[in-house]
Amino acid sequence: MAVLTVKDLCKSYAAFRLDHVSFTLKEGSIMGFIGRNGAGKTTTLKSLLNLVHPDQGTIEFFDMDFKKQEQEIKQLIGYAAGECNYYPKKKLETIVHYTKPLFERWDESAYRNYMQLFELDDQKKLCELSCGMRVKFSLVLALSHHARLLILDEPTSGLDPVSRDELLNIFLHLKEKGISVLFSTHITSDLDKCAEDITYIKKGKIIASESMEHYIDRFRLVVLPQKTDMDASKFIGIDHQKNCDTGLINTEDEKLFRDHKILVPDLETIMVHMERGDMIC
Repeated sequence: MAVLTVKDLCKSYAAFRLDHVSFTLKEGSIMGFIGRNGAGKTTTLKSLLNLVHPDQGTIEFFDMDFKKQEQEIKQLIGYAAGECNYYPKKKLETIVHYTKPLFERWDESAYRNYMQLFELDDQKKLCELSCGMRVKFSLVLALSHHARLLILDEPTSGLDPVSRDELLNIFLHLKEKGISVLFSTHITSDLDKCAEDITYIKKGKIIASESMEHYIDRFRLVVLPQKTDMDASKFIGIDHQKNCDTGLINTEDEKLFRDHKILVPDLETIMVHMERGDMIC
């Protein structure tokens, strides 16, 4: 079952356009929404929840049309844009007091359990929490009304490596409970630990939406001499490094480079080469 289906989502601004964005998120899965800064990740996620009004396209959550059943759907979704920053001088218990009436399925017992799991003290003021703890508090608010889908915009941005790892472990814990997670990131190493699928957006267009394993297997990395005079059009993108250059190719073209060292790239390497090349696969 699909918990989210997006078809031909468009949104135009003076200097940017979301161009027929389409992808599907399966139930009980974790999807990383990747792309460089300014690629359209935040605009897409906000469009999904009508925080930005798309010009066209269809959005379905749990086989329900978002335009027709927005209020019902929002009871099943948790959304967080990074760390929680509103009411910074208020205690957490005060923020919760004004938040829980918004949700029909608010569960006080679940709230207490998640506060304990995430080691949060509701007597502290929001401004007294670290960035990582603020992100966790955003998740508590989302999870305490039994959200079946979390939509998170750059949740690991600004966190130290230990806090990021803790958060990714939380995602895996939620997946075991059948909760789906869609989170945007430009830190591709985060996806190695927890994501099964990726959707990659570049300049407002989706260039891939599939399993991460399958996507990576589509490419190979050719090691080249520095300042190579090889025809750049043979590569998806070329990256200049300290001791050598590297060129990204489609796996099916590997036979054309028998005389070169060929490696299997990771997701970050693919993204770097993609962004530096003009050719999109």
